[in-house]
Amino acid sequence: MLASFSEVEGLLRTPGRDRRPLRIVRRDGVVESVSSSADALTTFPVVAGQPILVDFHDSVARPAWFAPSSSGSYSAVPRRTNALRLIKGAVVGTAAISRANLRLFRQQLPAASPVVLMIGGATQGNGTEPLYADPTVRLMSFDIYPSPLTHFVADAHSIPLDDACVDGVCIQAVLEHVLEPQAVVAEIFRILKPGGVIYAETPFMQQVHEGAYDFTRFTELGHRWLWKKFAEIKRGAMGGPGLSLYWSIRYYLRAMTGSSTAGDALSAPFMLLALSDRFIKPSRLIEGANGVFFLGRKAEDALTVNEVIAQYLGHR
Repeated sequence: MLASFSEVEGLLRTPGRDRRPLRIVRRDGVVESVSSSADALTTFPVVAGQPILVDFHDSVARPAWFAPSSSGSYSAVPRRTNALRLIKGAVVGTAAISRANLRLFRQQLPAASPVVLMIGGATQGNGTEPLYADPTVRLMSFDIYPSPLTHFVADAHSIPLDDACVDGVCIQAVLEHVLEPQAVVAEIFRILKPGGVIYAETPFMQQVHEGAYDFTRFTELGHRWLWKKFAEIKRGAMGGPGLSLYWSIRYYLRAMTGSSTAGDALSAPFMLLALSDRFIKPSRLIEGANGVFFLGRKAEDALTVNEVIAQYLGHR
């Protein structure tokens, strides 16, 4: 379940290399001001009661994002929720895979009150219900914009937390939206305690989503190499070529009609293609995977160049 801000604030640090403790002033329980404890002149904005711990000189985020919003949302990308999206999630979604993986993730954590960081947690991720419902798990959360599910705002390239302070990290559908995934992974490695656990989901065969804030894709083996400093617990595909084909048809129809709404509606019958993935061998899913996942543990020895090719899970 979500931790209280008082449980989180002692772990917060200034963004950047110095990572100094913060001086946080609250009034009636609401954060009023945030500054560096070592330099009171170094202050950080507070929006929706949450500190904006972003170095704007080294981030795609902009201060203008945090101006008062009439919609109540500070996201740079509009969120769409409608009946078709809910149906699509039920028919072709991969939440069941995520849910099973996150149950395994929980089993790898300490039994008593593990601290887990949700990166990109402004909205609740697919299949994360077991974590949010577990009263023994203390969830911290941040995103590039505030929401009722976040404690602070940050850029994942520079996570404003102390070294070795969390037991686990969950990062779903985020690494495609950062400019330097390797830098984000290095930050995750830094903040995890020895033996800490990571769970990551990242797209492979998906078209551009979230517009200009979409940068990268990973094959399953490329994703494994990204997490080379972690010992594997489990990894694999999040949907296969059937789901990827549905994505392609949907985006084709969006392009032809010039309308996302019309393209989504016309492509609805092709959702059934995703069901065919259930009948494909895992080794065949890898090559056309819609997305990939990795569950691993922070290790002392990294995967080497000589070892990585033997890690391939696809059809040989």
